[in-house]
Amino acid sequence: MDNEIGKWSLKELYSSFEGADFKNDIKLFEELIQSLISWSKSNLNSYKGIVKKLECYVDKIEEIYKIGSRLSAFCGLTVSADASNANAKKYLGKIEEMDTSLTEVKVSLTKWISNMEDLDSAIKSSHKLKEYEFYFKEIKTKSAHMLSEQEEMIIAKMRLTGSSTWSKYRSQITAKHKVKIELEGKVQSISINEVKNMQFSKDGELREKAHFAERKSNDKIAEGVLTALNAIKGEVITFSEIKKYKSPLHRTLEDSRMDEKTLNVMMEVMEENLKEFQSYYLKKAELLGRKGKLPYYDIMAPVGSKNMDFTFEEAREFIVKHFNSFSPEMGELAVKAFDNRWIDWGAREGKRGGAFCRNLHCIKESRILCTYNNNFKNVGTLAHELGHAYHGMMLQKESILNSSYPMPLAETASIFSENLVRKAALKTADREEALAILDTELINCSSVIVDIYARFIFEKAVFERRKEGELSLEEVKALMLWAQKQAYGEAIEEDTLDPYAWIHKNHYYYPDANFYNFPYAFGLLFAKGLYSMYLKEGASFVEKYNKLLSITGKATIYDVAKSVGIDIHDKNFWRSSMDIVKKGIEEFCK
Repeated sequence: MDNEIGKWSLKELYSSFEGADFKNDIKLFEELIQSLISWSKSNLNSYKGIVKKLECYVDKIEEIYKIGSRLSAFCGLTVSADASNANAKKYLGKIEEMDTSLTEVKVSLTKWISNMEDLDSAIKSSHKLKEYEFYFKEIKTKSAHMLSEQEEMIIAKMRLTGSSTWSKYRSQITAKHKVKIELEGKVQSISINEVKNMQFSKDGELREKAHFAERKSNDKIAEGVLTALNAIKGEVITFSEIKKYKSPLHRTLEDSRMDEKTLNVMMEVMEENLKEFQSYYLKKAELLGRKGKLPYYDIMAPVGSKNMDFTFEEAREFIVKHFNSFSPEMGELAVKAFDNRWIDWGAREGKRGGAFCRNLHCIKESRILCTYNNNFKNVGTLAHELGHAYHGMMLQKESILNSSYPMPLAETASIFSENLVRKAALKTADREEALAILDTELINCSSVIVDIYARFIFEKAVFERRKEGELSLEEVKALMLWAQKQAYGEAIEEDTLDPYAWIHKNHYYYPDANFYNFPYAFGLLFAKGLYSMYLKEGASFVEKYNKLLSITGKATIYDVAKSVGIDIHDKNFWRSSMDIVKKGIEEFCK
């Protein structure tokens, strides 16, 4: 068999780590950074000719970002697909170190802009600068949390051997993690990704076996991962305090361009509706032949007698067809992704778990990583990640400085696309297929509302406890169980809950993206609201949707929602989105 099947192509970025193209760009990246450092020292000491200076800065930083993002993408994507690639890890560290030297420039620019009295008039006087109005005004807003050049540089350098290293360490030990499990009468040692995929098996005994085998295997790596968690969360708390944020959550909200009122209103509506899922879990337990409550390891189990298996080729055909039903442009994007090997879908040792899409503005493409296992859940995952790619395509016309969108909006296009595929599939499904598709949708809603609620209150509690000192393994396990009980309630068998659910969730270990949980809930409910608008408006909605995606890099979340007439401070909006989920639960239970 061709050993390239199931692997993505990265040659569009660089030929290899030894190639002249890669080495020349490493050299050029360093030269451009040094050039900008020299320029800043000569130009950011007065306000004479500020318009030309701002225009010049934009040109220089964009060129650096284009090359830097290309280099880091090549290294980062290589490591994600193969944790043992020494070259990728070496160069990724080097690029991070080179990028850190920009800290001084960014601090100088922020201080310079924050003290500028006529920023508005400077922007208005230049056609070019008008395009970057939000970018510069956001810099001015964030200046309240900026330290001195020397302090920021010290922090940036310390992080290279602090949280950044701990994050890599945890990724490596979890990617290489093996689980001992008895299969076909023989004890085998298999990758964590293979075991995770067993959650979706129709074989109840296999799901149970995989769940407890994984739980037992995590004993071996728990202390190491806990050390990484303590180190990363401790550093985040320290730097949040130094930079005068009220809390790590406050910092995340500012970085997300989201106000606290929006988060609180959304979380309150989620909490109001947690019990709605209990009827779904109990009905699912009944359909799976369980007596009473649903075991935790059956939450992802498929129901219905209809075979909902999809080969990768069938998934391709299915997704392209239903993307086309929304927009030919979306369908073309999917065809390009499948045909041009943008997707790494094979299961193998050393490949990181989970799924993600990385939009490559530098080459106007995307790359998607997942582990495909021939089931409808994986079809939804592919549609989800291709939604991210579509979002990236909508931002290709924007400059690279205006293409960086916040976490909550990052999940909007992906969940909208996933929703699109499921809803379209329901239209032509027979009764048994509809049950399976509806269950897949509710599995997703359960993950994004119930489990995300658990993850949110767990992470909040971890930060609160970490302020007092390092957490012990028993403390973290207890917090995880507490959070799961709060979210899942009485419908799940308590002794099957997973105290180690924090080990393989990558999001807890991102030093710059804490609370990477509520953005999924925002994305799901916001996307449901957008989908509801699409059903009412039809084809005319597509242009409105595309425009919304295109401004996500240069507006607050409130203003992005407002652009299509949605008030995200209004509980009724979130309740109307949740009503769509509740309707699905009612249909399933019938």
